[in-house]
Amino acid sequence: MKILYVEDNDDNVYMLTRRLGRKGFTVIVAGDGAEGVAKAASEMPDLILMDLSLPVLDGWAATGQIKSAPATGHIPVIALTAHAMTGDREKALAAGCDDFDTKPVVLGRLLAKIEALIGEV
Repeated sequence: MKILYVEDNDDNVYMLTRRLGRKGFTVIVAGDGAEGVAKAASEMPDLILMDLSLPVLDGWAATGQIKSAPATGHIPVIALTAHAMTGDREKALAAGCDDFDTKPVVLGRLLAKIEALIGEV
């Protein structure tokens, strides 16, 4: 299964792509929201992990564009963010995210959310 990880922090990208790779996922990385929107359309991943604080186009706007496009609107998006304040989960869901998880990543919890959205992992 192919996951698009939209994240601008190199340490987070390195850590999570390695961990997901060991679980058998192919991980494609986009470093900002605009690149994430483009790669969602060109790569057609099974799922998108979307940071919300991104350069160029933030994760809320990028998710909105992905979800409003007929070609990519069906792709599940999990907001994966350090935003853990009251209301952030609701804001992410309102932007079109299908689920929400916080950093630092707890791999078991994230895998359970992925499985709930795309089936057995």
